[in-house]
Amino acid sequence: MPSLRDVAERAQVAVSTVSAALNGTRPVAAATKLRIEQAAAELGYRPNLLARGLQSKRTRILALLFPAPRSGFGLTEMQFATGAAEAAGELGYHLLLSPESADPIEELRHITGLGLVDGVLLMEVRLDDERTEFLSAAGVPFSMIGRTREPGSIDYADIDFAATARDAVAHVAGLGHRTLAFFNLSTDLYADGYGPATRAGEEFAAAARAAGIGYVDGYRPGSAEEGREAFERLLEAHPDVTALAVMDDHAAVGVIAAVAARGWRIPEDLTLMLVLSSARVAEMFNPRLTTLEPPSTELGRLGAQMLIDRLQGDGPPQRHLVPCRLVLGESSAPPRSLS
Repeated sequence: MPSLRDVAERAQVAVSTVSAALNGTRPVAAATKLRIEQAAAELGYRPNLLARGLQSKRTRILALLFPAPRSGFGLTEMQFATGAAEAAGELGYHLLLSPESADPIEELRHITGLGLVDGVLLMEVRLDDERTEFLSAAGVPFSMIGRTREPGSIDYADIDFAATARDAVAHVAGLGHRTLAFFNLSTDLYADGYGPATRAGEEFAAAARAAGIGYVDGYRPGSAEEGREAFERLLEAHPDVTALAVMDDHAAVGVIAAVAARGWRIPEDLTLMLVLSSARVAEMFNPRLTTLEPPSTELGRLGAQMLIDRLQGDGPPQRHLVPCRLVLGESSAPPRSLS
């Protein structure tokens, strides 16, 4: 089925111009409108009748798009969506939750081509994210939970990874640990330029240097088995490690199993922290893990509010950085040598 973009390419105009001409949302030059209508007829494009029949220029519907995690939607992911939905509802908007397919651009083309959403809220943002280029070219208002390498004029709300890393390092250093190891997200996510993976790795390394403690990274387990194997390799190469921060919940399961297999205990023999996991997830572990809890609900709310602000008028780009909250569990203690 032909899309708005197909019509725009044939008529040699912007997608937003096609939308305006066919839906009557703003004036379009007569000659341009005729060219667009001819292109639509030649392609057999049919505008969405519901969208075209709306009396208002706005549907007051927002789309929240994010790639479906391989492990399914967990509590932390849903907190982002809940926060965004609550903020949108308070401001008179509805939120459409749309997990992306294998082709995110095609998904965007489909959703925006229907003409039923006023704007798009992006999650799980990569450093170089093709979705932002598509939406900018299509003239579709959007904001980001997360941020690209160079956000420019795009509104975003993201985790303050620098402050989060400083808090984590200060916590373990304050307990007397002299060497901290960091298990990042999976190799695939890191290689794909997933923003949290890259930024967390950089900021943890910087915070450890600033605090003057030893730091070990380069491990990217994405499953329980990979977490177990990574922990064994870590101690073989760096037996002085007494504290470990892990970004993947499943990898943490493997670490705990490996600790038990050695006859060790947490936190007596290892201080273990989760990074970017909610306190409710941390409570599911035994012992209950210390975590750097992401401000999921707050970021969701900020993302929706920024998008609605953008829809209601122009203004300078909004940028919000919010640190994670250190939630102490039962997995933090002084290192073995000081116990």
